[in-house]
Amino acid sequence: MNTLRMNKYFSAVVLALGATFAVSAAPAVNAAEITGAGASFPYPIYAKWAEAYKASTGNSLNYQSIGSGGGIKQINASTVDFGASDMPLKVEDLEKGKLMQFPAVMGGVVPVVNLEGVAPGQLKLTGAVIAEIYLGKISKWNAPEIVALNPGVKLPASDITVVYRADASGTSFVFTSYLSKSSPDFKTGVGAGTAVKWPVGIGAKGNEGVAANVMKIKGTIGYVEYAYAKKNKLSHTQLKNRDGGFVQPDDATFKAAAAGADWAKTPGFAVDFTDAAGKTSWPITSATFILLHKTQADAAKGKEVLKFFDWAYKNGGAAATELDYVALPESVVKLVTDAWKKEITDTAGKAIW
Repeated sequence: MNTLRMNKYFSAVVLALGATFAVSAAPAVNAAEITGAGASFPYPIYAKWAEAYKASTGNSLNYQSIGSGGGIKQINASTVDFGASDMPLKVEDLEKGKLMQFPAVMGGVVPVVNLEGVAPGQLKLTGAVIAEIYLGKISKWNAPEIVALNPGVKLPASDITVVYRADASGTSFVFTSYLSKSSPDFKTGVGAGTAVKWPVGIGAKGNEGVAANVMKIKGTIGYVEYAYAKKNKLSHTQLKNRDGGFVQPDDATFKAAAAGADWAKTPGFAVDFTDAAGKTSWPITSATFILLHKTQADAAKGKEVLKFFDWAYKNGGAAATELDYVALPESVVKLVTDAWKKEITDTAGKAIW
């Protein structure tokens, strides 16, 4: 083979190899990625769903657990594709931000304690007693009010260290809403909100931060979403519900609390489950919500968000149960997806679902 022919041969080989590498390096399908931020309450289930969704579809979700307040700020600033909050927005706030709100999943907030010799689910408390603890009026673990609820339980004479959320938190909103219903003093002295002025205690960021503080500090009490209590093997308490029964937190008692919800007639799907009636109802049960702009500047990206939650509604129930969340009933899912068709559009006003 002469020099000219050899040069042509090697040039052809190089071009062919280059084309092969280019084809193999390029993805077969352009995978989509959506971004969300907000509540730490649903982070464990969103992470689980995201993992399974990517394995199933190749598309991914990047979700930042920054607290409900941060999620509301980021969706209003349009820096994420969706926001997430455990505190449902009021109708006027939804209208102001031109947002749609819908529930993703339900779960329970649980008081957790670090008391030597006290097993998970052994300690009994009431909303009124917890309110007194968070007001600083009950400061010892062997206070008469706690002892009276727990005959036979060995309670130390040590101080109670209160742990609360330092960031703007939907979990705090759910917890303080419950305490405000349980105690007139708490309602007037602290009130319900994502960020309140706590009279006593130490603050921590996220459900993760509260769980970490309760784990490492003896004599603490805090409040977290139940999945965090299970994951970190924290000692949750029993609670006395509205019907007078002491109940344990799990998906069955969360379902019982949500059973009487009237989703269809509640604007913005903002159903309140705290202190719900029912003999087996867990009194600090809540839905967690997704916030989405009604008019999608990027219709394709908006549709990807809806596709993710549609997939989660249809395929994420088992994962939700595994983590002791409660999947939405099919009747509620239909209400939500019908609302998507009516409310979420592109810039020309055309429905994207």
